[in-house]
Amino acid sequence: MNEKELQQYLLLNYPKEDERCEWKEFKNLKNDFNGKEKDDVISYVSAIANMEGGHLVIGVVDKTLEIVGTNTYNYDVEKACLRLKDQCANLPTEGLNVEEFVTEDTNKTVWVIHIPKHTAKLPVYAHSKAFQRLNDSLIELTIERRNAILEEVSMTADWSAHIVEDATIDDLEPQALMMARFQFKKVYPDLSTEVDTWDDMKLLSHAGVASHGKLTRAALVLLGKSSSSILLNPAVVQVTWILKDAEGRKIAYEHFGMPMLLNVDRILSKIRNLTLRELPGGTLFPDIEKQYDDYSIRELLHNCLAHEDYTLQERIVLTEEPGFLTFSNGGFFLPGTIQNVLENGGPQKYYRNYCLCQGMVSFNMIDTIGHGIEKVFSEQKRRKCFLPEYTIDNVAKEVSVKVYARDYSDATDSFMMSEKNIERHDNVRKEPFMMSGKGVKHHDNIMITSGKHQESIRIRLTKNQDFILLALHRDPNLTIPELAEIVGIAGRNIAENLKKLQELGLLERVGSRKGGKWIVRN
Repeated sequence: MNEKELQQYLLLNYPKEDERCEWKEFKNLKNDFNGKEKDDVISYVSAIANMEGGHLVIGVVDKTLEIVGTNTYNYDVEKACLRLKDQCANLPTEGLNVEEFVTEDTNKTVWVIHIPKHTAKLPVYAHSKAFQRLNDSLIELTIERRNAILEEVSMTADWSAHIVEDATIDDLEPQALMMARFQFKKVYPDLSTEVDTWDDMKLLSHAGVASHGKLTRAALVLLGKSSSSILLNPAVVQVTWILKDAEGRKIAYEHFGMPMLLNVDRILSKIRNLTLRELPGGTLFPDIEKQYDDYSIRELLHNCLAHEDYTLQERIVLTEEPGFLTFSNGGFFLPGTIQNVLENGGPQKYYRNYCLCQGMVSFNMIDTIGHGIEKVFSEQKRRKCFLPEYTIDNVAKEVSVKVYARDYSDATDSFMMSEKNIERHDNVRKEPFMMSGKGVKHHDNIMITSGKHQESIRIRLTKNQDFILLALHRDPNLTIPELAEIVGIAGRNIAENLKKLQELGLLERVGSRKGGKWIVRN
């Protein structure tokens, strides 16, 4: 086609600009393909995909469709599609193509990019933001449009709800099943007597992680034996704890797999959560508080487990450094931004692994209200700590959150708590906190401190003793009868093990016999 014929063709097929069609000059794709936010190719692809899909005509004058041509730089249509998929997170490939026209008389190049509609529940991102068309403007995705996308019916199956045909009750860890039964009764106390009459499969069915006598992937993630992980291949169900010193050097690490219902407590017990004492003015009695709020770090780890995209075959990573912890998991951040979570409140409308979330609710790992992140921010604010810092990379499909330790020396004076801080996240502190790892030997065992010297002593625990410590780490108010039910041994044996653990310095009883609680020593 010559230039006039091509213009007539474009006017016939793409007659006006609207939410499905955009005309842009973009004379040189070297700078205009991935350039200025809201004024480059990938921004418009995101905006059109987040509506109903459509077309982007490149190399023409806006309003008139006069052909000026575009310099495609070193792109051909195949490379352009590949780069669009790489730069626009969640952009579907089916229906994505670039049509190239070169006028025979003037040798001008025009591209028409055919853009598919977003996948249900998955906004398309560019520059780590989601855009949309609104009349003649390109804007960031509104809350209303985002909710409309997230509420769409998806044909994509819940990974965690998939039935594992070869899995049986024998593939589940017996102690994890006992803990699951105990926690289920705490969540649903009205069913406590009835639960005692159920077999394991009926319990799991009521918890939402089994169906018609078959186990789901969620059941294996939470309760499966470590050897059963092969049944979930190629998915990776693993959390890696990494300890670094003040210079960022890796000191120690450990991998934790299934069953996550039990191993979450083992993971959290690795964190060096020191008890701090502050003498407020006007009193000789110190305020006592831990470096990290127990609820917050548990909630953030549970969030990683619940929202991990297991199809990416990536580990969840918990990195411990002096002064802060970083939790990272694979997958894009469903609410889009942390501001959406804090401003909208209420339960999340969509969960990546809904079946897994059901199981975590039933086994007392997460609640049904959905205010977890908001509560973490509020707790850090109450403790006069730096607020959590979220890094959301929708291109690499990774979400990480950094939570800061309590610093009594300067946190109150140097950081003003305000809603602006929450929105801008200008609360990041880079310097090392309190103490470094210099001269300290870190082992995966028991650390005993005496004066200036630190001596590590390896203590071998029985399986029952280990399980008792895990249970008390999770709930320090458990009674001997409750521990007997969880561990599956007689009450007198529980009492003997508690005494032994106290003698080893691993357990301490604080308060009265009836109203006291247990403290597990790291």
